[in-house]
Amino acid sequence: MNKLLRKMHLYAYYGFVLFFFALAYPRLAFLARKPQKNYQRIAQIRRWISLSSLRLAGIRIQVLHQPDLDWSQNYIICPNHTSILDISILNYIVPPNFSFMGKVELLSNPVTRIFFKTIDIAVDRNSKVSSFKAFKQGDTLLKEGKSLVIFPEGKIDDEYPPIMHPFKAGPFRLATDNNKAILPVVIHNAWELLWDDGFRFGMKSGTLYLSILDPISPHLEGHEKDKDLADSVYKQMNFSWQMYNKS
Repeated sequence: MNKLLRKMHLYAYYGFVLFFFALAYPRLAFLARKPQKNYQRIAQIRRWISLSSLRLAGIRIQVLHQPDLDWSQNYIICPNHTSILDISILNYIVPPNFSFMGKVELLSNPVTRIFFKTIDIAVDRNSKVSSFKAFKQGDTLLKEGKSLVIFPEGKIDDEYPPIMHPFKAGPFRLATDNNKAILPVVIHNAWELLWDDGFRFGMKSGTLYLSILDPISPHLEGHEKDKDLADSVYKQMNFSWQMYNKS
């Protein structure tokens, strides 16, 4: 019975997403004609769809730790990744002046397609050409003063309960090339409410807990290489992840 209720909750959540997307679509389609000019408006609509759907699904977000951030600066934001809810969480905590870099399959999703055709970056990690193009797009956005969200694990792994997996090099190379700080975000328990896409265990309402760690500069002592920066970020995020799970 509990599994059935969780599945019904999941389908209701997807229904809310589709409902708000349908309401916004005429405006989105108009703005998508000139995505560079309308970048922030498109991002604001993406945020509205995400947060409205979360509220109706009974999901609340609580930030356990957050430094005093200067959002006039742009960051490369690196969250761990265990749930599709992670996308909504990032829309909650980051001002709408950022792009996601995500898997190319999101171009086939009826909701995310328009965003990945306009303000977000799709990448096929099995293609060196696609990875290079995505890297150049990300580099351009950073130079324009926008923030970039990249899930450094690269995917939601099949392991359950999830652990934090080794990080890909991409976001840390972008950080060192552009001298942009990495902003680590640890999403502690999204997987307990909705793991991956939800189709295995369903969904339940509750509070999502996350911690925003201090920005990490790519040119601090000991961060001479991309790998040094990646190791430092991983160490801090994994420590925060494990401390929450032990509490």
